[in-house]
Amino acid sequence: MSRVTALRKNSLVELIFIVAIAIFLALAVQAYAVKPYRIPSGSMEPTLDVGERVLVQRVTTRLGSDPAIGDIIVFHPPAGADAIPAACGAPAQRGTPCAKPTKSRSDQTFIKRVVAVGGDTVSVRNGLAVVNGRTQPAPFAASCAGGEGCNMPRSITVPKGSVFLMGDNRGNSDDSRFWGPVPDGWVIGKAFATYWPPGRIGVR
Repeated sequence: MSRVTALRKNSLVELIFIVAIAIFLALAVQAYAVKPYRIPSGSMEPTLDVGERVLVQRVTTRLGSDPAIGDIIVFHPPAGADAIPAACGAPAQRGTPCAKPTKSRSDQTFIKRVVAVGGDTVSVRNGLAVVNGRTQPAPFAASCAGGEGCNMPRSITVPKGSVFLMGDNRGNSDDSRFWGPVPDGWVIGKAFATYWPPGRIGVR
C-alpha cells in the first residue's frame, strides 16, 4: 500500500469517526439539553403561530428548577385533556376552573404559558388570570371575546408542585381551566427561542 493510499484511508476513517461523534453529540443534546418543537395549533397565538418552530431547553427542568409565572413551557397534559369535553380529575363546578387533573399523564405534548404556581389561588376574569386576588396583565394575549372559560370567578388553589397553564389565545385554548393544574414532573422544558420561520426568529 502506497503512502498516499494509506493517508487517504486514514483520512476517511478520521472523517467517519468525526461524523459519528457529531451525530452522537447532536442526539445527546436533543435528548438532554435542547429539543425542537413545532407549534401544532392556534392556542398560543399571537405569541406563537401554527407551524412555528421553537427550541425547548430541558436543562433547568432536569436540574429540578420549577417553572415560573410567564414561562412558556412544553409538557405532558393530564390524560383526557384532548377529550370533548376535556376530562377534569375533580367534579366540575360551573364558574370554577378545574381544580384537579386526572391521575395519569397523556403521552401527548402541549405548549402553554404558566399563569400561576403551587400555592397560588387563581380564577379567571375576562380571559385574564386573577392570581392571589390580583388580575395579571397579559398584553401578549388575544382577547377572550366572551368564549367559554373567559369568566371563572370562583377561585381554586393550585396544588404545591404544580402549575396552572393558559394559552395566549384565551378564547380558543384548551388548558388548565378545563383539565386542571399540571404537576411539575410532567413538564418537559421551557421554550426559549423561535428558529423558524426566518421572519419570526428570536428569543422568547
